[in-house]
Amino acid sequence: MIFASNRVITDDLHGLVDFYHRATGIEPRWVGPTFAAFGTPGGALAIASVETLAYGGTPGIAEPASNRTVFIEFRVDDVDAEYARLADGVVDDFVLEPTTMPWGNRSILFRDPDGNLVNFFCPLTEESKARQAI
Repeated sequence: MIFASNRVITDDLHGLVDFYHRATGIEPRWVGPTFAAFGTPGGALAIASVETLAYGGTPGIAEPASNRTVFIEFRVDDVDAEYARLADGVVDDFVLEPTTMPWGNRSILFRDPDGNLVNFFCPLTEESKARQAI
């Protein structure tokens, strides 16, 4: 089995896609007018409008901007540099400024425009690097 993606359902497709484009620097791949994805070597972050739920006859199974449990995580090379870049007009809602965690990662946490938690992290210790297969 291969992990493929996490999908975020939103009421503001273009706004959320623009946010993740600015936050990650990754070009979105538009699959159609209601769906875009940001591919990385470890999987993809997919952003879809609520209209996509109706395609499979499943409207109402997901509610935009209502998640309070999942972190969308990106491994980066330099958390402090990313923090400085994001704080310069990209992110309005930081939850955690650059912090070294007890498990060896340095992280920043912020919210995207829909309120989803995003973690940019970098493994610092040999043990945390090994967990990330670096």
